[in-house]
Amino acid sequence: MKAIEVPAIDGAFLFQPTPYADERGFFCRTFDADVVRSVGLDPEAFVQDSLSRSVQGVLRGLHLRSGAGEAKLVRCSYGEIFDVIVDLRPDSPTYRSQAFFELSGETQVTLYIPAGCAHGFQALTETADTSYRIDRPHDPAEDVTIAFDDPELAIAWPLPVTSMSQRDRKAPGLAEALKHVLKHKEG
Repeated sequence: MKAIEVPAIDGAFLFQPTPYADERGFFCRTFDADVVRSVGLDPEAFVQDSLSRSVQGVLRGLHLRSGAGEAKLVRCSYGEIFDVIVDLRPDSPTYRSQAFFELSGETQVTLYIPAGCAHGFQALTETADTSYRIDRPHDPAEDVTIAFDDPELAIAWPLPVTSMSQRDRKAPGLAEALKHVLKHKEG
């Protein structure tokens, strides 16, 4: 497994496994504490794992957490997703930059998203399973959602949106969401 820096988002990394393939299929390591540690991250900081299953066209996000934020490792374990990061850390050299990835069950690449970055994805295949490993227990009171179609972000989602949660559908634009994040950071 190797770590690859994501130039568009300061502190973001792709962890690329080395699969062993044969007539049975493949085997690969999807998490390696030593590799995570080699880029300055604490592998023991990750405290919660979750899994979502989405059908083609489902859009989840854009999500981030107020307060101390939330760092996460994201991997598409089955199918394929279009994954988006938006850097919303005012003190970051890549503030308001975006990065886009196609993550798939074929490659098993894991994306590290630093705390303070918004994240969302869209399922590109009939079924897509997405695994998350986060560094703080989830607290719904800290959830912040940004409109996926905010014109200031102008994200070109690859497919028409077939479904999304009510929370995502009613999400405010970027400017309003940032006010909420900053208010909770200062308070």
